Amino acid sequence: MYFQIREVILWPRRNGFSPRRLPFELGKVNVITGASKTGKSAIIPIIDYCLGSDKCTIPVNTIRDACSWFGIVIQTAGAQWLIARREPGEQKSTGDMFIRRAPIVEVPETVPAPNTSVDKIKIDFNELAGLTSLDFDSEATGAGFLGRPSFRDVIAFCFQPQNIVANPDVLFYKADTNEHRQKLRTIFPYVLGAVTPETLLLQHELQRLRFEFKRKARELDAIRAISLRWVSEIQSKITTAREMGLIQQEPISGSLTDMIRVLREIASAPIVEPRVTASRVENAADEAVALQREEQTTSSDLTHLKRRLSDMKRLRSASDEYRGALEVRRERLQISEWIREIHDTQHQCPVCGSSDDVHHAEIERLFRSLQRIETEAGTLESMPASFDKEYLRIQAEIDRVTEQLEGIRIRREALENWSSEAARQRYASTAAARFVGGLDEAILRYEGLRSDGALSAELGELQGRISELEERLRGRQVRFLLDKAVDRVKDLTSNFIPFLDIERPNDPVVLAPEDLTVKIVGSDREDYLWEIGSGANWLGYHVATILALHSLFLELPHSPVPSFAIFDQPSQVYFPKRLRLGLDVNEDESLYDDEDIVAVKKIFATFSVAVKQFGGRWQAIVLDHAPEDLWREYEDVHLVDEWRRGKKLVPEDWLDN
Repeated sequence: MYFQIREVILWPRRNGFSPRRLPFELGKVNVITGASKTGKSAIIPIIDYCLGSDKCTIPVNTIRDACSWFGIVIQTAGAQWLIARREPGEQKSTGDMFIRRAPIVEVPETVPAPNTSVDKIKIDFNELAGLTSLDFDSEATGAGFLGRPSFRDVIAFCFQPQNIVANPDVLFYKADTNEHRQKLRTIFPYVLGAVTPETLLLQHELQRLRFEFKRKARELDAIRAISLRWVSEIQSKITTAREMGLIQQEPISGSLTDMIRVLREIASAPIVEPRVTASRVENAADEAVALQREEQTTSSDLTHLKRRLSDMKRLRSASDEYRGALEVRRERLQISEWIREIHDTQHQCPVCGSSDDVHHAEIERLFRSLQRIETEAGTLESMPASFDKEYLRIQAEIDRVTEQLEGIRIRREALENWSSEAARQRYASTAAARFVGGLDEAILRYEGLRSDGALSAELGELQGRISELEERLRGRQVRFLLDKAVDRVKDLTSNFIPFLDIERPNDPVVLAPEDLTVKIVGSDREDYLWEIGSGANWLGYHVATILALHSLFLELPHSPVPSFAIFDQPSQVYFPKRLRLGLDVNEDESLYDDEDIVAVKKIFATFSVAVKQFGGRWQAIVLDHAPEDLWREYEDVHLVDEWRRGKKLVPEDWLDN
């Protein structure tokens, strides 16, 4: 997902001062350098707070005492977003937030007034990331870490604060708490592209059908469990009929088939002339008409639901086709960006002396077409997150209405049977007629038990649908796709390892999603990150893994992970002696022979290589003590600000004293 940081903004608590604005370059390595206690490590908490964190971890006292609001400007494929959040005071956080969206947003000079809430912002971010609204708890266990993926989950891949960037035990942001570790393990296959929203939809539908199958199977088992009692009652009915003189012919054998045949003859033979009143006939007719109307209404509802389900299927298919068409057009126009970059409007032909600016308008027209298509593709990146949930609800509603319609038809058939001549005979006031009425019910119940009735047919249909879904899920090969993604991350990690200060640069690095770490594969054993010594190694593997994961995210058709990463104090494991003393690098050329200096330069070289490979689609922000001399030679590295000699994140004149 194209999502980069354009600016960090602080609004002062005191009147008379303009906001503090820190602009960042898109698609580059942005560096804020400075001395200790200048506010560098507050950048990650400020951005995290504006992105909807539950707790404000911005340092107290100086920064929070001097600021009333914190804000960021983010750049997406379709627009810029200004997101601001009020300083919480004595609370751990506040829900007061301000949002403004536009092609180019304007930052207000004064403190913004709340116009949204943190919960609404989270919903907006979830929609922007195209995250599914379905959870991972298809079996309805109620476990919190199996809830739906959220934007707050995926930003774990974007922050490497000072306590994480070289930590042997923790590789990802906030994975040092059990709650976040469990959720990160759950969403990892989804983030790596092994589990898609369509896969989750199939899993939920499969679990629903399995639950329905078990419910109906239990119902059928309960009916069959009492079948022996009904056999005894049938035998009792034969005895009673013999005593009442209703049996014209004794059963040839004691088989149940013969007994049912004899009882059916009794039930069908006229015994007494029933008393039929006009009111009973009229009531039966009214009830029949009401049932007929109810059946028509329910049938109409079912037809509407089926039509809606069909429309949603066609919409999904059309959306996929349209995105594919946009991608083809974007690829065809991509060359216009390259031509625009190399085109020189001042060039003149060495033979005739004519200017080349006649083609400039055509190139610009092609480039604007490319921008429009990229914007349109960004806004149509995926179906809305609520689509899958509505799709699942419609299917469940169809099943419910189908059962309701079947119940109406059963009631109508029962009423028609009651209204027939045979029913009037069975419910006559004489003892023989009452016996025949009970006899008819017993025969119908036993026949249902012998054939399992419509319930067996429903179970067979459910089993067929379950088998079909299981086959479709097997075809998606989640385990295979996850292993394939892990192998791809291993290959991508090898692109960055050679640039870093790592003792085993030739050993493959394998991602372990279940353990939320990496393994270094040697010739005779595999070592987890925490088993490897040296802070330099831990830092190197952190940097290489984060860059490799973002490489994979950029390769996926629709990744929900923002396209930026922030690294706080990556040089802390080296602490070069001369840097600790605060000397200027230019004062001593021999400083470049220092091993630690060379290692720190490798970090910035790696970031430069990464942004160059990603072609501007990814952004790095580095917060460090290292001075500009250590990265000035590398391309795509941009100095945002230097906080030394009294200059800090919060201006001195914002403070009371």
